[in-house]
Amino acid sequence: MSAALAFMPPRTLEEFLDWVPLQDERFEWDGVQPVAMVGGTLNHSELAARLEEALRRALRGGPCRTFRSDVGVRTERGTRIRFPDLVVTCSPVHGRELAVPEPVLVVEVLSASSAAIDRGVKRAEYAALPSLSRYVMLAQDAPIALVCARDDGFAERQEHEALVLPEFGLTLPLAELYAGLLD
Repeated sequence: MSAALAFMPPRTLEEFLDWVPLQDERFEWDGVQPVAMVGGTLNHSELAARLEEALRRALRGGPCRTFRSDVGVRTERGTRIRFPDLVVTCSPVHGRELAVPEPVLVVEVLSASSAAIDRGVKRAEYAALPSLSRYVMLAQDAPIALVCARDDGFAERQEHEALVLPEFGLTLPLAELYAGLLD
C-alpha cells in the first residue's frame, strides 16, 4: 500500500486490513466503513487486564490463548471485523493475522458510548459465530457481568456474584474482579 493510501479511508474489508495497522487511532470495520473506537476509562482497562490475567492462569498449558483488544474477530461471515476487549481461541493462531480463528469467548467491557452496540449489534454478530460458546459484557460502574451463552440461545442474563466460564473451568467472584475499582 502506498503512503497516499494510508490516509484514504478504505472501501473494502481487504483495504481496511491493509489500512488499519497504519493508523494511530483504533478502528473496527462495520461492513461498509471504518468506525473509530473511543478510548476507555481506567476501570475499563483494569477490568480487562484482571480478567485477562485470570484467563491466562486458567489456560496455561492448554491449547487455548487469550488476546487483548488489538486482535480482532471476523463476524457477519467474515465481512466485518470487531476488536473486543478480550477474545479466547483454542485453534492454532498465525502471528501475522489481525483476527483470531474460531473464537470461543468474547468479552467487552461496557462503555456508555458503546453499550447499546455491544448489547445489540455485536451480540447478534457474535452469536452467529459457530465456534463462540460465551459472550460476556462487564459493567464498569458495578460488579455485574452480562452473560450470553450458546447453550442458553445467547439470551442475556445478569450475574452479580460470580463470572462462571465452564469452558475453562474458571469461576471468578465479581467482588474479587472489581475489588478497589468502585470505591
